[in-house]
Amino acid sequence: MATPFPSLPLQDRVAIVTGSSRGIGREIALHLASLGARVLVNYTTNSSLADSLAAQINSDAAAAAVLPRAIAARGDVSEPNDVKALFDSAEQGFGSAVHILVNSAGLLDSKYPTIANTAVEDFDRIFSVNARGSFLCCKEATNRLKHGGGGRIIMLSSSLVGALRPNFGAYTASKAAVEAMIHILAKELKGTGITANCVAPGPIATEMYYAGKTEEQVKANIAESPLSRLGEPKDVAPLVGFLATDAGEWVNGQVIRVNGGYV
Repeated sequence: MATPFPSLPLQDRVAIVTGSSRGIGREIALHLASLGARVLVNYTTNSSLADSLAAQINSDAAAAAVLPRAIAARGDVSEPNDVKALFDSAEQGFGSAVHILVNSAGLLDSKYPTIANTAVEDFDRIFSVNARGSFLCCKEATNRLKHGGGGRIIMLSSSLVGALRPNFGAYTASKAAVEAMIHILAKELKGTGITANCVAPGPIATEMYYAGKTEEQVKANIAESPLSRLGEPKDVAPLVGFLATDAGEWVNGQVIRVNGGYV
């Protein structure tokens, strides 16, 4: 008698990963798919990257019994109707309630101004995506995620909330708001079986990290690291994967800084 294949930790659970056409979000989407999840790849402007990632996940899982394993959907997390539409697309595309929301969409001011020199328009833009977007994702997830076990809300924050470095005022403040919301939301979700946590990376070698930085600034970040390197998206994704599984249930209402000892 043939031995059945063991079930994967997230087998056929549905995950929405915002901002997942590139960077950390892309790696998270790939990792959740490798754990068995069916993934909605969200993008705001670059449909080709999102479509390519969804095609890659579907190709890797071509022998799976249930397809598709991934779909791409546009949505701006700062717009309530777009966030609702992401859940609609996931439910319709996969024929299931959503189990996992990972919000990795984010903006950073690559001019790195002091607070005194931060344009009000830039402040509003950063808070619109990072803080308002996280709020809208948390709000919709609370009302739409599957109750009774397996529900996961995972927000990406930043180790800058612990480091409090100059020239990141608006960005750090927006991420501090996300961490405060998660601490409160975890308590408000009592009785639903849904957990809520933040993952707060340090310097990670992505397009957003390198934007506007000099070679000297990058080298300084590397020198500050006890492991003498920048982080990579693959350093972050497994932690998100663990929190999304049943094994991560007892971690709730936490901010986990994944930064190689940077802070």
